[in-house]
Amino acid sequence: MNKTQATARLHELRELMARYSHEYYVRDEPSVSDAVYDGLMRELKSLEEAYPELITADSPTQRVGGQPLSEFTKVEHSARMISLNDVFSREDVEAWVKRTDKLLPGREHAFSAEIKMDGLACALIYQDGVFVQAVTRGDGYVGEDVTANVRTIQSVPLRLHQAVPKEVQRFLKGRTEVRGEIIMYKKDFEALNHVRETEGLPLFKNPRNLAAGTIRQLDPALVAARPLRFRAYDILRDNAEDVPTFMFAYEAARALGFASNEQAVLCHGIDDVMTFVATWEEKRHELPFNTDGIVVKINDRRIYAELGSVGKNPRGAVAYKYPAEEATTLVKDIVLSIGRTGAATPVAVFDPVIVAGTTVQHASLHNADEIERKDVRVGDTVVIFKAGDIIPQVDRVLIELRPKQSERFDMLAELARQYPELQFVRPAGEAVYRVKGASGPLLLKKALEHFASKGALDIDGLGEKNVVALVDAELVKDLADIYTLTYEQVIALDRFAEISTNNLLQAIARVKQPPLPRFIFGLGIRHVGSQTAIDLADHFGSLNTLARATLDDLLRIDGVGDVVAESIVAWFSDPDNQELLEKFARLKVLPVYESHADGPLHGKNFVVTGTLESMGRDVAAERIRSLGGTFQSALGKDTTYLVVGKNVGAAKLAKAEKYGTTQLDEAAFIRILEGQA
Repeated sequence: MNKTQATARLHELRELMARYSHEYYVRDEPSVSDAVYDGLMRELKSLEEAYPELITADSPTQRVGGQPLSEFTKVEHSARMISLNDVFSREDVEAWVKRTDKLLPGREHAFSAEIKMDGLACALIYQDGVFVQAVTRGDGYVGEDVTANVRTIQSVPLRLHQAVPKEVQRFLKGRTEVRGEIIMYKKDFEALNHVRETEGLPLFKNPRNLAAGTIRQLDPALVAARPLRFRAYDILRDNAEDVPTFMFAYEAARALGFASNEQAVLCHGIDDVMTFVATWEEKRHELPFNTDGIVVKINDRRIYAELGSVGKNPRGAVAYKYPAEEATTLVKDIVLSIGRTGAATPVAVFDPVIVAGTTVQHASLHNADEIERKDVRVGDTVVIFKAGDIIPQVDRVLIELRPKQSERFDMLAELARQYPELQFVRPAGEAVYRVKGASGPLLLKKALEHFASKGALDIDGLGEKNVVALVDAELVKDLADIYTLTYEQVIALDRFAEISTNNLLQAIARVKQPPLPRFIFGLGIRHVGSQTAIDLADHFGSLNTLARATLDDLLRIDGVGDVVAESIVAWFSDPDNQELLEKFARLKVLPVYESHADGPLHGKNFVVTGTLESMGRDVAAERIRSLGGTFQSALGKDTTYLVVGKNVGAAKLAKAEKYGTTQLDEAAFIRILEGQA
């Protein structure tokens, strides 16, 4: 067979195998046996080995391959991946519709209603019909590039179907983004756990966690070994008019070769919506995947866009959550978990029980007051439910079944027993016990993760697993110890090789003179977020001045109230924290404050609304601040400029007009940043 003949044959094989794969993984209606498909795959591989220059990205052979990654790349979403407000009753749905009526009166009430899948949200990008990238939801603005892993999912088409209706053909040209959920069917999850049980391995907790955890594996071969599926629920195009309604997006996704929930329907009014909700409340356990509710959206995309968003949530959609299921179980123990801020949280550990379709074995009891109120004791039989069908909670104790010799839970005694190396205090007026100072490996791991996080010092290579390795090896006993690490110490750890060791040490060295606001935030002072850290740096100008600040000094800062001021004074008054700061100074870790008071934007207040094409919201905020301006989270009378991106609600624009706020499109905003306006 010559090259011309091989090219033609390869095209035929790929087309046929794509069809067979769609029948098997998407439609669940295979037309050929596995043996037939495997035979075609062998021929395909043989031809590609003979003519490697003819291998294409959409070939079935390219689903699995490549070396494991060292880390995931961050990717900014073209449009924000949103989360939804929850509703729990017909009254809540009616109230939501009334709110939309006030904003856009006289619009028809046509809704799309669909099953809410319990999985990992992901965006797949196709260029001219060929799969090129997959990005997780992340924080909604920035996700992680998981292309190599998603490529292994058989229900993800590597090339969009070409034989599609006329109104869908435009999706085969240019950029098409398909959003959906990566899930694992209940039967596949149970089969995996059955194998693990026979091998004596720990069981996976639930399909959603397993799907999410699998996609974040750095080795695509491991991902390929697990039966993940992708179900589409939306399509985005550069021209929003290409996708006029959400129901059209569902139909188009199916035409392009994706699996999507066939239960999605168009509802004409609230009665239709509630009928759909009631139907699936009873039937949802018959679905192949787990769900905790229904997603209801204004079907018309133009109206949906006009309604805009409030905070993280769009006004044009809600998630109807079904009532949590209940189950009873026996409390085996109450253990205490220490968070990053040193808060001690009691957690009930109980016999495994299935609630809302998944197995749960523990639930937070929140604080000492909550335990006292519910009087939860070891040995009690308790009623468990899931808040929103997601978070396990202890509802109540069945006193009738309580053992006669049971004893009340003593929080202080348990703190001393479980963490003898730590000291705890309970601030006046609070229900939470906290670790005194910054000692103890559990607290240190949390604190160090925060110190190295993107919002703080942004130290590459100092994520959760490396932090655990360094602390467990006793190379790091406080935050300052990372600046004492040597090449010989780090490379001796199992997780590190030459390149990763050098990269980590260089990343730490680069932040030996960190920006003061980031350093303050990184210290993990309770109630001090990133914006408060900026305000403190701007007001005091140095760490030493902040450390000597009195309550009155702190209360002079806008946005700093009694609780925040008291928390700051308490932190700098703690002997352990004072010793930590002295150690930073001895190691020449000197936070630097760069004043932007003389910058060209000094005295100008900015609010960014909608989605910017050229940068994310965090980047925009940093550029504004670097030029002396103030980035505000909410529009007020003192706002100078409202930067208007895509998909902005009419209400915010009306508010800007009311206040006389100057509105800037993205181009005008960039000109201001570049000093051209």
